[in-house]
Amino acid sequence: MIDLKDLIKNTEETVLWEGRPKKSVTILEAIFNPMLFIAIIWGTIDLAVIGGVTLSGAMQQRSTVLFIVPFMLLHLMPVWIYLFGILSVFLRWKNTRFMVTDRGLYVSGGFFSFDYEMKPWTDISHVSIHQGIFDRMFGVGDVVSTCAHMNTQIRTGNGHSHDHNLKIYNIPDFLKVFQMVNDLQRDVFSDTMYPNDLRPDTNSGYRTKYQGRF
Repeated sequence: MIDLKDLIKNTEETVLWEGRPKKSVTILEAIFNPMLFIAIIWGTIDLAVIGGVTLSGAMQQRSTVLFIVPFMLLHLMPVWIYLFGILSVFLRWKNTRFMVTDRGLYVSGGFFSFDYEMKPWTDISHVSIHQGIFDRMFGVGDVVSTCAHMNTQIRTGNGHSHDHNLKIYNIPDFLKVFQMVNDLQRDVFSDTMYPNDLRPDTNSGYRTKYQGRF
């Protein structure tokens, strides 16, 4: 796995913050998600069907066993998907990294394959904070940045959709990161619209300090 700092090696980019999600919250969110209730209901119904077939004596017939066992294993797919999500959450947490620089946001993660994404400040239009139940319990939060494009999703040639939002989630210092991201986004956007070198000494608009700020 590539370290995020390797992506900015030999550049003038400066790392302002880096971190990773809190492990306990990430695991709890993987366990207690909407799929839990679906898996419980689905599994209960399927086990009841298997129990009914067993009690009826049909399972003593070889042809019934050869049909019902593969069918139920396939029918229990929502349960397997839920259990796989729990079993793989540790590796996904281990491979997740966040980094904030003076040029933009970086996020890495993945399980079978790894993704490395960067969004420059000029692409970000909104920044928000989100806290779920476990976030509030453990004092962490999410910093969500929204891309400046009108559509929140794009569709690639292979049919997959990619969300334009970039989330730094389950981090203890989410307020600090939110303020940092918000300030940088505002400063860079303002300087893009009205560069520092062209800004007069007296300006009734924004007076940002992005140049030489950090």
